[in-house]
Amino acid sequence: MTKPINSILIANRFEIACRIIQTARKMGLQTIAVHSDADSNAPHVKIADRAILIGPGPAAQSYLNQDRILEAIAQTGADAVHPGYGFLSENAAFADACEKNDIIFIGPKKLAIEVMGDKAKSKQRMIESEVACIPGYQGEDQSDQAFLAHAEKIDFPLMVKASAGGGGRGMRFVEKMSDLEDALKLARDEAQNAFGSDDLILERALLNARHVEIQILADNYGKTVHLGERDCSVQRRHQKIIEESPCPVMTPQLRERMGLAACRAAQSVGYTGAGTVEFLLDDKGEFYFLEMNTRLQVEHPVTEMVTGLDLVEWQIKIARGEKISFDQNHINLDGHAIEARLYAEDPAQQFLPSTGRIDLWQAAPDIRIDNGIETGSEISPYYDPMVAKIIAHGKSREDARLKLVRALKETTLYGVTTNKAFLIDALNKETFIEGTATTSFMEEHYRENSFQQKEPSEIDLTIGAMLMYENSRAHAKKQAINVPENLMGWSSAHPITAPFQFEVAEQILDFAITPLGNNLYEVIGKHKHQVEILGLSGHRASLKIDGAQLAISFHIPRRDPTYQTIQLTIDGHDFELVNLIGRPSRSQDTIGAGSILAPMHGLLVSLKVVTGQNVQKGDTLAVLEAMKMQHEILADMDGTISEIHYTENMQISADALLLEINP
Repeated sequence: MTKPINSILIANRFEIACRIIQTARKMGLQTIAVHSDADSNAPHVKIADRAILIGPGPAAQSYLNQDRILEAIAQTGADAVHPGYGFLSENAAFADACEKNDIIFIGPKKLAIEVMGDKAKSKQRMIESEVACIPGYQGEDQSDQAFLAHAEKIDFPLMVKASAGGGGRGMRFVEKMSDLEDALKLARDEAQNAFGSDDLILERALLNARHVEIQILADNYGKTVHLGERDCSVQRRHQKIIEESPCPVMTPQLRERMGLAACRAAQSVGYTGAGTVEFLLDDKGEFYFLEMNTRLQVEHPVTEMVTGLDLVEWQIKIARGEKISFDQNHINLDGHAIEARLYAEDPAQQFLPSTGRIDLWQAAPDIRIDNGIETGSEISPYYDPMVAKIIAHGKSREDARLKLVRALKETTLYGVTTNKAFLIDALNKETFIEGTATTSFMEEHYRENSFQQKEPSEIDLTIGAMLMYENSRAHAKKQAINVPENLMGWSSAHPITAPFQFEVAEQILDFAITPLGNNLYEVIGKHKHQVEILGLSGHRASLKIDGAQLAISFHIPRRDPTYQTIQLTIDGHDFELVNLIGRPSRSQDTIGAGSILAPMHGLLVSLKVVTGQNVQKGDTLAVLEAMKMQHEILADMDGTISEIHYTENMQISADALLLEINP
């Protein structure tokens, strides 16, 4: 029996909220957004039919506040609620509360969420259902002693995992017994903050395996089908970065075996809706159950691209009581799709989250980009740092890969640091090109955070100086009265040369620009270059430098009233250049050796030291929580703690002086 749905409240934000609104509108449904104070001007708020404020910025007081969201549903009269992913999407109590209040929860029932949302319970259920599982410990005794005892039996290396939740939070890789107690403490703290439960499990770590997951759909009439697989092996700290479908090593026989196991897993809990069963696949073709995500996945677009199905549409159809209208043999995978997650984070600084205002956002043309940002959006420290997903589809895997690399290069985001250059680099690694990447990909290619952002070359600096000169010239022309174009920059004595000075890798580099006429300029740095402006349109420029033509993106941010800052994208690399000529002289650095600064805005959840304590280089000094992850702050030298400037549970701004060490 179908249940009418006329309006949907989306209990989420940014990218996934916009994605759900898109499909709901296509289906003729009214959409209602919710938002925190921090998201009042977010795109998902602007494009929804209605929007309701649900609380302050911190997620616990807004997007995780069940009572407030239920009030918003009652206030707006919404027929259904779509939780997206994260936040309340896998909260059994919320799903149960919706059912009790006669609200359609677009997802599975309470039992399925409870069992599959708990790694211990789900493993036990899978063992009963004869689905292969990784050896480990998922007992009720949560004492350190119990974990230490079972770790000896499981053997190292192993994984500590939060029993509730996922996304890499509450998860630690442990190589030896002496590291286990600290890993348990960090995992418990992170799990409690992220999921409200500090229960953990242990699993043997399967090295060099692939992370392969099966997308399933199940209706209320007993039909369960799978929609093929996704390979999500490229991960950092167990957070997926690049996903694709189909898996490069998949065979029809293996797909059938994994698909049947996934359907059996879903049926064991009476699952309905869209869900994903995750497995580890070893090099022998054996696979082991990891967990089931009882929600829409971040990487669902790659499945949509190869199957032609809209998964959000099918979630809504199943929730209102419709039957799945196709059989398993009707599912055919067309071509190949790859998705890259664009994060606001700095790969050169151990992937620390980046917050701030987006100065300019321009999505690449002719490709699917799921996002919920715009120029002027604020990237807040309260939420996950993913800002967009870029998805390429092609007839072959290599076709899709090349399209994705090009799209990343043509995507512009200024104002916060992103992982864009890192994604391009990863997609161009031979291991990825050959389709042999496993969960060890990051360790193999980026050991000890070896990725470094490219420093601007002399050609890059020449381009920056040239475009800053053009901007200053255009600005001066606007301020002038009745000055002919051909007299701009004219001198009766000799051509006027404009100086520019940049600092790169602690070196000061000088440039001089002289106009030669007809959009032609001479730029002298260490070498002499001839630059011709072929075209300027908005934030795009076409230039010819020493005879070589190239197209770039650029932006002059308004936050610099002197117009002496420029942001550039050249061949996928982003730079922010500041002309030092004419700017106030820089004061000497007052932060001395031994000063420990906060690497980002966040909550100081733990201080590990006290004044007067001796520390060694590498010791953990404090733990800062930002964007739902906990980050250890380490000593950079041996010494004694002389000053501590903050206390636990205080919000800290980026670059704040946390504490000081006397060397």
